[in-house]
Amino acid sequence: MLQTSQTASRRHAVVSETRHLLFTVTPGAAWIIVFLVLPSIYLMAVAFMTNGPYGLPQLPLSLNSFEQLAGVGFLGWSPGNLYTLLRSLWQTVVATGLVVLVAYPIAYYITTCRARWRPIMLLLVVVPSWTNQVIRTFGWMNLLAPGTPLSNLAEMMGLISPNMGLYPSNFAVTLGLVYNFLPFMVLPLYAAFEKLDTAQVEAAQDLYAKPVRAFWHAVFPQTLPGLLAGVVLVAIPAFGMYVIPELLGGGKAMMLGNLVATQFSGGSNWPLGAAGAILMLIATFIGLFAMRRIGKRLGGGEEVVI
Repeated sequence: MLQTSQTASRRHAVVSETRHLLFTVTPGAAWIIVFLVLPSIYLMAVAFMTNGPYGLPQLPLSLNSFEQLAGVGFLGWSPGNLYTLLRSLWQTVVATGLVVLVAYPIAYYITTCRARWRPIMLLLVVVPSWTNQVIRTFGWMNLLAPGTPLSNLAEMMGLISPNMGLYPSNFAVTLGLVYNFLPFMVLPLYAAFEKLDTAQVEAAQDLYAKPVRAFWHAVFPQTLPGLLAGVVLVAIPAFGMYVIPELLGGGKAMMLGNLVATQFSGGSNWPLGAAGAILMLIATFIGLFAMRRIGKRLGGGEEVVI
């Protein structure tokens, strides 16, 4: 009799725990399935369809969209789409590298400030990102337009032609990307610097290590997790950015995100746009895998979680 009651209580506990788990997991799982999984499946299906007369996908299934993405068309091969892909990769690499160079000293300086000033310094870094991205991009358009101090300085240095502004250009796109994604690098690096073991830095200095070697052997390994997290937060959205290249590039610095958006609007080629979106997903997965491998190799055998 006692054993039967214990079995019943265990079953009741299991059922109660299962109900609690379903109650807590179901809303999030439903959100992910409806707004992430199903659209991704639909996107993959569209990418393998044929472009209809009005740009809408239709059967039969084909690889025409991927061939067009590679530059193959009815007039022969054209490298335009590949140039867009390479430009996207180059802009992403350059912008991410510049963000790292700017964010490292900022994050370090904030950690050296007094404790009461640190939240204020972090707030100054984050507050600009609270403004809409389009508004901030229009602000840079005004700052880089012809006749502004920055454009006049570049003209005096011989970097641009007379009466020509710094916008639209690849430089303006890179500057916009660096400005937009800087907080996403500063915050992870700041968190890593707060956990910095200064004893290792002092030991390197006691062994007469130069500043560069002291940084590389004592500071860099400790801040590597924050650096890799920042690279992921910067590089992935920068690779598929649409607003900044569209406005600051003026149609002269199209990136992959612009190519995808164009095919779903003016270009009227949904399969090609879906193929470009899948390419961005593949590049994201490759980047994440590479970051994990790099973190494992540089982290002394310990894999960095991203």
